[in-house]
Amino acid sequence: MQGIALRIYMHENRRHHGVLLYEWLLEQAKKMGIHGGSAFRAIAGYGRHGVLHEQHFFELAGDVPVVVEFIVTDAEAERLLELARRENVHAFYTRSTMEFGTLNGGR
Repeated sequence: MQGIALRIYMHENRRHHGVLLYEWLLEQAKKMGIHGGSAFRAIAGYGRHGVLHEQHFFELAGDVPVVVEFIVTDAEAERLLELARRENVHAFYTRSTMEFGTLNGGR
């Protein structure tokens, strides 16, 4: 099956409507009927400003990068991006065409 890998990048502590942005995105996607999404936390990273963010053992909540990833149809990706635009979410994203499926009848 052909689809889209939609990845949205943010700092871990970024909030939207008082909720962590990655949690808000996952919840909104779930409400839209998108079948799955995941948030991945980086060990270290930097963005367009060139500031390196790293997690240290003593930090409880850091400012490391997080990526939220969805494997969706083109229409689902566009609906989620449009919602983020309407909500004035400021984040970097990538959208890549890909093939996806399940093995051995997995669900």
